[in-house]
Amino acid sequence: MNTEQEKTEVTLNNFLSKLNHYYHPHEVSQIEDAFHLASRAHEGQFRASGRPYITHPVIVADILIDMGLDVATICAALLHDTVEDTYITDSDLRKQFGDEIADLVAGVTKLDKIQFHNKEEEQAENMRKMFFAMAKDVRVMLIKLADRLHNMRSLMYLSPEKQQIIAKETLDIFAPIAGRLGISSIKSELEDLCLKYLDNEAYVHISEGIALKKQAREGIVDGFIEQVKIELENAKIDDFDIYGRTKHFYSIYKKMTRQNKTLEQVYDLTAVRVIVDTVKECYAVLGAIHARWKPMPGRFKDYIAVPKPNMYQSLHTTVIINFEEHTYPIEIQIRTHEMHRIAEYGIAAHWKYKEGVSGKTAMDDKLGWVKEVLSYDNDFRDSTEFLNLIRRDISNTNEVYVFTPNGDVKSLPAGATALDFAYLIHSQVGNKCVGIKINNKIATLDTVLQTGDTVEVMTNPSAKGPSRDWLKIVKTPSAKSKISQFFKRELKDEYIRMGKVMVEREIKHRGIVPSELMTAEAIHATCDRYMFNSIDELYAAVGYGSISLNQVVAKLIASNNIIADKIKKQQSVRKNKQAGGKDKTVIIKDVEDLLVRFSRCCSPVPGDDIVGYISRGRGVCVHRADCPTIKNMEVERIVKAEWAKTDDRTTFPATIEIIAEDKGDIFAEITKTIASESLPLVAINARKDRQGNAVATITVEINNHEQVNQLMNRLRTIAAVINVYRTKG
Repeated sequence: MNTEQEKTEVTLNNFLSKLNHYYHPHEVSQIEDAFHLASRAHEGQFRASGRPYITHPVIVADILIDMGLDVATICAALLHDTVEDTYITDSDLRKQFGDEIADLVAGVTKLDKIQFHNKEEEQAENMRKMFFAMAKDVRVMLIKLADRLHNMRSLMYLSPEKQQIIAKETLDIFAPIAGRLGISSIKSELEDLCLKYLDNEAYVHISEGIALKKQAREGIVDGFIEQVKIELENAKIDDFDIYGRTKHFYSIYKKMTRQNKTLEQVYDLTAVRVIVDTVKECYAVLGAIHARWKPMPGRFKDYIAVPKPNMYQSLHTTVIINFEEHTYPIEIQIRTHEMHRIAEYGIAAHWKYKEGVSGKTAMDDKLGWVKEVLSYDNDFRDSTEFLNLIRRDISNTNEVYVFTPNGDVKSLPAGATALDFAYLIHSQVGNKCVGIKINNKIATLDTVLQTGDTVEVMTNPSAKGPSRDWLKIVKTPSAKSKISQFFKRELKDEYIRMGKVMVEREIKHRGIVPSELMTAEAIHATCDRYMFNSIDELYAAVGYGSISLNQVVAKLIASNNIIADKIKKQQSVRKNKQAGGKDKTVIIKDVEDLLVRFSRCCSPVPGDDIVGYISRGRGVCVHRADCPTIKNMEVERIVKAEWAKTDDRTTFPATIEIIAEDKGDIFAEITKTIASESLPLVAINARKDRQGNAVATITVEINNHEQVNQLMNRLRTIAAVINVYRTKG
């Protein structure tokens, strides 16, 4: 037997023997069934390391056993690659193991298909999928994290290019999610492994530097621990565990880069951890340590009274000790055994598998933040903003702690404002907020909160609600989402009506009868795809501009197999008719028998001064004479063009940009004005510019130049409108 075979045998035998220590006999039998099925399915498959593939799901399952996961999760971990990579089908798993395990495998399989790219829209979609999977069953993400951890452990067998890609996405996405779920054991190891591949020079420098001074540092820590033991025994605290631990490399790396320090200037490389039985003993230990050693100002944190959002609880303090005529800072963490289990395994620590009780319900109660993150997706469809909000939410570990007038402690991300606090209390408190008091003094809504502030929100039931300017004040994704939801609700009926008109018009524009396309099945599939509960919600999102009209119609078409062929034919016919009809509206001087098409960058309409550009292999492209792209064209290819007499039934798309003050119901006023002109609205996109103004880009179908000018003049009469102009590319 060669070395690799021996290692494989040891891995598999250790795993199987370990089961009896953690699970009941009937559970062990089910896990063994999953193991044997996975072994048969993966027979003949090998990892990049050369080891049999079965070692991968076994190690993934082993990681989850150490986290205390239930039998269904362990079985799903063993089987997580079978449906994707072997002859095993989803129905096979459901028949042998039931729906719960099969659903977990299906969830992991979907996540495995995610490929991260630089494109913001694709990455936003992938993030949405991951959080949607967590909201349905967080165990899917726990399996995925264990899977990613083992893949990172064996990353050395892949090419340098793949190492960089996988390490980058792990550091950006998976490590922060592990941290947000409170699983520090996985988060820390993932971050250290990422550092090894993303900045190997720094990793080697830190690891070798720590190893060189390991003996001296351990001497200091061991001496301190012996003194602490004496102090705790004098304080009548008998049952405790105490040990020193080196901080993980990535946290040292961040401190060095953030504070511009060398490794020699980072003194607190080691922390001492004290674990006791009760909360009362935690504070007794703290008192005994502070009575003996001087604490460093500003370094004490009570995460027991105010837990972190990821459920972490502990007392943190840093004291100054003397050793061989030198002073050293040492961080001390004090917690109970239960707190320690939660600190290591986070949300997974709440599964009570030993009593045979599933922890899924308990998990759902602790995953409100995941559902809140999903709500950002509905409110911020701009991919860059959505991704930034997600990353900020899962990565922000700096917090401030403030008090309500009743003395309750609330935690917010560092940099949060008084208005963020109002929305943290309740969305209605935020919406009806008319003023803020901080430490009994009137303060502005944009005041940045500091730890220890007492904040009082003044409300008025008759207040109209938030201003759109508030979106510039709040910093937390939750508050931004609640403000956006307010404006959506206020204008919901108008958005539903407008969205329905836009969808039906787009369907007709594609040569399809709306009633034939919008079957119950197609509507259900589309709503399910974009996580809307009803067709009205989907219409409202289209009208609001938070989801692309083309995306919705494309999904409706894709979900209606019966008329798919018919649609393709109609589109082909419409395309031919459109081309033929519009060719006759333009006369190209000195050129005949060439296909004529209209540029999308400036969308010329009858009445505009126009020119033609002879492109290679695509005929003549008609531009407005003032189109900026003309400057970059080859002069010899530009030809004269003029409008011929047009049929009143021929329509042209015209795109207009409107800049307005971001206040009141400006978008509703714009859409009402367009509707009053009886011009078909093809598309609308809303955003903000750098000055904070509201910018709406709309495309309408018109017959002639006069119609677009009349619409622009009507839009200019709106009080909040600053400027209206045709787009020029």
